Formats: sequence, C-alpha cells, structure tokens
Amino acid sequence: MRTKSRPVPRKALANRDAVPFLARAIVPLKERRLLFGNKWDYAPAPESFDYIKIPTRHELFIDGKFVAPRAGKYFESLNPATEETLSEIASADEVDVDAAVKAARRAYEKVWGKMPGRERGKYLYRIARIIQEKSRELAVLETIDGGKPIKESRDVDLPLVAAHFFYYAGWADKLNYAFPGRQPKPLGVAGQIIPWNFPLLMAAWKIAPALACGNTVVLKPAETTSITALQLAKIFQEADLPEGVVNIVTGSGETGAAIVKHPDIDKIAFTGSTEVGKLIARTLAEPSVELQRIDAESDHEQRQFRTPKLTLELGGKAANIIFEDAPIDQAIEGIIAGIYFNQGHVCCAGSRLFVQEGIYRTVISKLRDRIQTLRVGNPLDKNTDIGAINSRPQLEKIRKLVQSGVEEGAELEQSQCALPARGYWFPPTFLTGVTMANRVAQEEIFGPVLSVMTFRTAEEAFERANNTPYGLSAGVWTDKGSKIFKMVNQLRAGVIWANTYNKFDPTSPFGGYKESGFGREGGVQGLLAYLKL
Repeated sequence: MRTKSRPVPRKALANRDAVPFLARAIVPLKERRLLFGNKWDYAPAPESFDYIKIPTRHELFIDGKFVAPRAGKYFESLNPATEETLSEIASADEVDVDAAVKAARRAYEKVWGKMPGRERGKYLYRIARIIQEKSRELAVLETIDGGKPIKESRDVDLPLVAAHFFYYAGWADKLNYAFPGRQPKPLGVAGQIIPWNFPLLMAAWKIAPALACGNTVVLKPAETTSITALQLAKIFQEADLPEGVVNIVTGSGETGAAIVKHPDIDKIAFTGSTEVGKLIARTLAEPSVELQRIDAESDHEQRQFRTPKLTLELGGKAANIIFEDAPIDQAIEGIIAGIYFNQGHVCCAGSRLFVQEGIYRTVISKLRDRIQTLRVGNPLDKNTDIGAINSRPQLEKIRKLVQSGVEEGAELEQSQCALPARGYWFPPTFLTGVTMANRVAQEEIFGPVLSVMTFRTAEEAFERANNTPYGLSAGVWTDKGSKIFKMVNQLRAGVIWANTYNKFDPTSPFGGYKESGFGREGGVQGLLAYLKL
C-alpha cells in the first residue's frame, strides 16, 4: 500500500529558515578522542594464590641440595606491584660459586657426560611433565616476583618453558643426526647467567639444550627474580636429576662475575644488557687466565689456556615497519603486542615504529585510541594487560629516557589510566615527532614506550631501521609477499616477523647481530652452542 507524504506548510519552511543553525565545533584531528567512559571496566578477577607458601628464606642449590651461603649473606626479593618483601635470597660469593662448579664438574665426569643420550632425554621429559603439572603455581610465582600479568605468565611463558624441555629431550639421542658426518661431544660445565624479564623461560632456553647435549650447568638468575629459578631446582629434585647436574647460585653482579672468571668453566651463556655482555667478552678474551688440571693417568699437572665458548644475547632496538598496504587494524594489534607485551621488558620489543607517510595520521589516531583500552593494574588480575615495572631503578630509567625525548622535541602520548598508589608503574606511552638523533630512538628503554617515526619508500625504511647499533629483531607489515622478502633481505636483524610480532617457538633459532650479541638459542642451532664438533 502506497502512502503519500504530508506536504510541509510554507509557513513552517519560512520559520525553519528563520531559525539560525547551531554551528558544530570542528575539533582538530589531533585532538579527537574516542570516549570509552567505563566501557572497558571489568569486575576484578584475581588469581588466587593463598595456597602457595613462599619460604621466608631461599638457599643456594648446589650438588642436588639446598645449602646456606658461606658468608651468611641474604638480600630481599620484592613484589614490584606492592613493594612488599616476598623472601630473603641467599647471596653467593666466590667460594659458593667454586663449590657449584666443582659439583658440576664431578657430575659431568662421573655421571652426566657418560650417560647415553636416550637416558638424558628421559630426565628432560620428566622435567617437562612436572613443569606442566605445576604450571599454575609457577605462573603465579612468576607474576608475583616479576610483575608481569598473570595471563602472560600462564598463557605464554609456562607453555614455552615446558615446550623447550620437551623439544630438547627429543634431540638428546639424535645429536649425530642433527650434525651428520660429525661426532658431536659435550663441552663440559656451562656457566649461564639469565635476566629478570623472563626468568623461567630464559632458564629453560639455556638449561634444556645444555643438558640434552650432555653438559652440566651452573645457573645464576637475576637478582630481582630468583624465586622461580629456585622452584625449578625443586622440580629437578622431584625428577631425580643426578646431583650436581644443575646448580643454581643467586646473588648480585659479583656472583655472575665469579662464574665468568672461574677457570673451570667450559661455556658461558649470557642474556642481558649490552654493556655487561661487552665486559664478559673482554674478560674471556684475556689470555692470562689459565686452567690447571691433574691428568688422571700420568698424575702430572697440565696447564692450558682457558678458552670457553661464549654466547651473548643482548639488547635491542627493533624496528616495526608499517607500509601503506598493510592491514591497518591487524597492524595496530601487532604494534601493541610488539611494545606493550610484558611492560616492554623484552629485548626484541618493537620499540621503534616506522609508519609510511600516507597512513601516518590514521595509525596514530587508532594507536592513541587503542592504548586507552589497555588495563593497567594488579598483575594477578586476569584482566590486566600491563603489569608492574620490575624494579624502582628500571622505573627511574624509563622516566629519565621519556623525559629526555620530550626535552628533545618529541610529543608525548600516554594512556589516561589511573595507576596504583603503591608499586612501580608506568602507563602505556608513545612519542611522536621523534628523530633518529633522539636518545629514545637510539637507546634501549626496556619499558612500555614506543618511538614513532615516518618513511616514504622501502629503501628509506630499511636504511633507517638499520641505523642502530643493535640488530636483534624487526617486524614488517604489508600485504605483498615480494615486499616482505625484499625487506627481510635488507634488514640487519636476527629475527624478523612478517605481519605478526613476538611469536616464539622452541624449534626456531633466536639471536642477533652487532651489539645484540652472537650465537643462537632455540632450534637445532641452539645445540651448537653446547657441543664440540
């Protein structure tokens, strides 16, 4: 049925023309915001942890037993989200390190080095299964001790920890197939020093391949995140790992230095800052350190120069490159994952964003709105996206570098979220108007801070991306495969992600170039660091 529209009276039209229109204010594009109100508020969903009893004091793990440090010194381990003391951690000195190295040497010569790979693999499988069984408890401890969100500890870190032990358990009896035509043999005792951003995962990255290859280990976790490494020691006990195969000594930088300088270490693996990595390389290059051993057959003392193998996985200042033909919304999520994952405490974080000029305004607008939706707060809450900064010194470093960026002319964009009153917190941040000469474009911030720059051509993109002393990782976003391969062949970085970011797998090697270190961890390549061929 058709209906006729009612005609508008002439008088009404005249009156409408007489009423002045209210002018709508035009808001500049730069000032436009999406107002979410309380749309992103969630009811609290904290992970329970009352059932987890953290010992008031943690000892050193040497020769299969927990022992007190010789000097009787301890230091506090804090919860960065509350600043409360969690436990006292033993501080090892040179004597404790020497005892750990001797225990590792005995285990290598009498048990582990002689054990068939098939039997070593059984222990690694057993460790992996126990980690899976205890993954919830370990994830909670990782979050309490380090400040990262529970959903990252639970859904990323712990599955990868178990996966690395499973993966290298499979290689333990197949080393001859990994390197055909060669005769792979273990090195001996490996000294390993790990950082505070991924305590359990870094321990798994280093311990699993070392044990699979027949080496024994002296591990030093970071001073601020030692608790989960010592929980891992309890798992080794539960798995009946032979005494002395893995030893864990906790302490400050002096403890790590004692490991590096010990004359009976055959391999050093370090993950941490570039400055410390350079110091380690310089120390090991000194020819004055000699190793004295007694030949068991001739009973004569043999003197030989110390030549330990070295692997360094150091800092990074990764470029995340967004082309005009990239899927913008997908790229925005990749940017978020690249820099705000684990509060930016990631050596391969995409901390430099290069955006092609044609989509710059669109990307900045979407990124500005997206960081407002990130939830900052209690790391044990399952809804939290950004947890606590690991320590007060790290928080001060982040603040100092961001302030330097503003002073050098960059414009600051931050989430307007409310930060907890106690603990170490920094809101999701990005800086626009950054130039390559700015400190925030050259120095590793190691926090939730992104430096945004632009480019016009692919050639300009990889030239600017490579203009850094680091070379650990990079990301490329485009819908053209040919462009991806062109960029990959030009970027000087050890790991390059295409249309994704921060994806890890135990079968894939990881490592960098230039001041990001050398050597690879993960995959078949990760075995090379612990073998003589």
